[in-house]
Amino acid sequence: MDGTRRNALKVMAGAAGIATLGAWLAAGQEASQRNPAGTTASGERNPDPEAEPKRTKALLEQNQKDIKKNIEKLFQLASELKDEVEKTDATTVLSLAMVRKTEEIEKLARQIRDRAKG
Repeated sequence: MDGTRRNALKVMAGAAGIATLGAWLAAGQEASQRNPAGTTASGERNPDPEAEPKRTKALLEQNQKDIKKNIEKLFQLASELKDEVEKTDATTVLSLAMVRKTEEIEKLARQIRDRAKG
């Protein structure tokens, strides 16, 4: 049972690390790499080429703020889960609350990963 808890914590820590790394990589990517042709999402040419970088920058800044907020929440949830695991006896079964918290952490980590991908 103790190994399972450790594995769950390792998975959560790994997910948080991957999400953080993805956010940094996405923030470092230049706009020209994301949209090299200067077209809109529908494939049409952008009529005002100077408006697109401003809109893209605003969108990226909002994305980065959301990612940071979600990472802080992920860290908080992982810390709470770690505290709960340390408080429980190694011979008892994981509580339903801890299982739900791990599911919430996984869901949040996926959301961060998807947002970091773009």
